[in-house]
Amino acid sequence: MSYEHILFDRSGADAVAQITLNRPKVLNALSRALLAELDAALDEIAADDSIRAVVVTGAGEKAFAAGADLQEVARLSAVEGQRLARNGQRIFSRLENLGKPVLAAINGFALGGGCELAMAATLRIASETARLGQPEVKLGLLPGYGATQRLPRLVGKGAALKLMLTGEMIPASEALRIGLVDEVVPPGELLPRVRALASTIASMPLIAIRQCLAAVNTGYDLPLDEALAHEAALFGICCATEDKAEGIAAFLEKRAPVWKGN
Repeated sequence: MSYEHILFDRSGADAVAQITLNRPKVLNALSRALLAELDAALDEIAADDSIRAVVVTGAGEKAFAAGADLQEVARLSAVEGQRLARNGQRIFSRLENLGKPVLAAINGFALGGGCELAMAATLRIASETARLGQPEVKLGLLPGYGATQRLPRLVGKGAALKLMLTGEMIPASEALRIGLVDEVVPPGELLPRVRALASTIASMPLIAIRQCLAAVNTGYDLPLDEALAHEAALFGICCATEDKAEGIAAFLEKRAPVWKGN
């Protein structure tokens, strides 16, 4: 399909697709129309086995995404607000559980829903100029797209509540210190670094990558014994694949593996 509010490029030879939030005049605010296009792009990615990893970033130099579109939020009733939040949560959960790694290239402001979108990604790489935060309290709101749950899991309850209750923005260096982002690089190196990392991951065997994601995402909130049983079951699935046989043979024969995806 054609897109108006995002750019969707899956033409790369490295099996990496890129989604660029494309509303730079409003700091890539997450309107309902943009979220619908993101949802549609996830459909395409899930259905395309040639795509092994995804990069998400924002258009322009100022913002990854500066939250929800406040022109839309201002008109919401209680019922409409709940419906909007549930839809955003659903889309971000789809991204988190896509079965393919999603890397957020945070090139500027990642605030509110923009920070929540980044938190749903598998990995977060930020520019040194990026600033992150959950400022909803300053608008009489609380985060609605998952921050009250994902943020404490990433940075701990105290640090998460400090961000949400003060509405403060923090620089990329502080986000790295508390574990909100995984790496910080100079602005000019951001997209090349993220693309290179995505390409490296995309070159790994698809089933093993998918099962790693499933083991962590599913097991994270389970009791340890249940999570370990789940891990063992997924390990068993990998043991039955041709890629496992190829990986071990290539290692023993001191050559590069040729992955078959099965």
